[in-house]
Amino acid sequence: MITFALGLVLLFAGAAVYGRFCEKVFGPDDRKTPAFTKQDGVDYVPMKKSKNMLINLLNIAGTGPIFGPIQGILFGPAAFITIPIGNIIGGAMHDYFSGMICLRDGGTQMPEMVRRYSNKQIYSVYQVFVSVLLLLVGAVFIYTPGDIAATQMFGFSGAANDPTTWIIYGAIFVYYLIATVFPVDKIIGKIYPIFGGILLFSAVGIFVGMLVKGYPLVELWGSWEAPLAFVMTDGVQTAFSYKDYFTAGHFFPMFFITVACGILSGFHSTQTAIIARTIESEREGRNVFYNMMILEGFIAMVWAAAAMGVYNLGIQQASAGLATSTVGVVCRHILGNVGGMIALLGIVILPITSGDTALRGLRLTIAESLKIDQSTPAKRVALSAVIFVLVAAILVFAKSNSEGFAILWRYFAWANQTLSVFAFLAISVWLFENGKGKYVWIPLIPGGFYAFVVTTYIMNAKIGFGLSWTVAYAIGITAAIAYVVSVVMYGKKRAAKKLG
Repeated sequence: MITFALGLVLLFAGAAVYGRFCEKVFGPDDRKTPAFTKQDGVDYVPMKKSKNMLINLLNIAGTGPIFGPIQGILFGPAAFITIPIGNIIGGAMHDYFSGMICLRDGGTQMPEMVRRYSNKQIYSVYQVFVSVLLLLVGAVFIYTPGDIAATQMFGFSGAANDPTTWIIYGAIFVYYLIATVFPVDKIIGKIYPIFGGILLFSAVGIFVGMLVKGYPLVELWGSWEAPLAFVMTDGVQTAFSYKDYFTAGHFFPMFFITVACGILSGFHSTQTAIIARTIESEREGRNVFYNMMILEGFIAMVWAAAAMGVYNLGIQQASAGLATSTVGVVCRHILGNVGGMIALLGIVILPITSGDTALRGLRLTIAESLKIDQSTPAKRVALSAVIFVLVAAILVFAKSNSEGFAILWRYFAWANQTLSVFAFLAISVWLFENGKGKYVWIPLIPGGFYAFVVTTYIMNAKIGFGLSWTVAYAIGITAAIAYVVSVVMYGKKRAAKKLG
């Protein structure tokens, strides 16, 4: 467990240093926040830091920090180092600056931030991406918790022709509608502390139980072989090798598409923008935005280690396609039937508490972009109804088609990481315009890297262009270079125009 322990030390120590550095670069002050200057009792509502921290954590921590690491750990112990490094300089920084810029600019939503710090063409593309992604998030975060609840908690089949599946989906839908329409402090602000307690029990319980049971983990400097880990090939059980999977699986870019939320998620910027409307002081931003992403990184590390443990013990097949069943195996093996059931409840809660605010964010985004009045419950319900019909259609397709959810998840994962590239661009330009151009490397390094990742992936993927890896890598490297050069040139031009 040495590599895992080193990764945790790196995560928390690195966050303490780099988080403060990011805060110093942004420069929070004591000006009145939008929660007070625009207070409306619905979306602009002052809430305490402790509540905002918890809400933001639950908003951003969907199934990503669980299912992503369960699949990503198949690449081996390199994940224990990659997750914390990527989280510190990529994901947490992305969440902090996105949230703080939206806060500083009057509680704007991310589309408005992108519009202000890019051009009309980029803004139009972003609008399409963010709307599609939030719809996909809504569908994915009904599908995954619904299926876990049906199969792992209640023992139902989870099949499309089983009425219980749609009853569970319907119950989640009803909650989403309530959370999307009602004032943020009346529903989300009231029940999230309860959800948060269950979430913490789940994450901490798995962490402690894994240590007590002494789960065997592969070390970074070891052989990367686990004698009891296995895969099923044509019904025959064969040995699994992390080294072989790493070599054949194209760690770059596949790992960084697979493990999203624990490292970086473009979806998070849409959620931090919501919380930007409830923060009472800019000085609370590091705890609310940066540190909550670090906590999500901890959740991702725990689940990566737990999954490797059950693979190495031979009590679960090492397969990316068995993430849902792996969750159940880990919970019950570590915490027993009762504790495992409570932990599963926490895992079901994670995506639900992200899906509700994703759809809330989509409503706010559409309303802000199209200037649709949302001052009364009736007007909010009318817009929400249109959104929910679209989500339901996606959900029916994903559940009824044998390849539907696989297609949905692949597009969701790629679109999620692509969205972050837009945020990094806007952050870079904001730094230039505010006389902080010497710090543009902060968003530019992860921005350029993810421009390479998402471009290379979509060029090779079956859901994309299906090109060879050699060609995909060449195009990805070119895209990354073009991204960095273009952002720097555009940022300097905007800064000069503002000064002149």
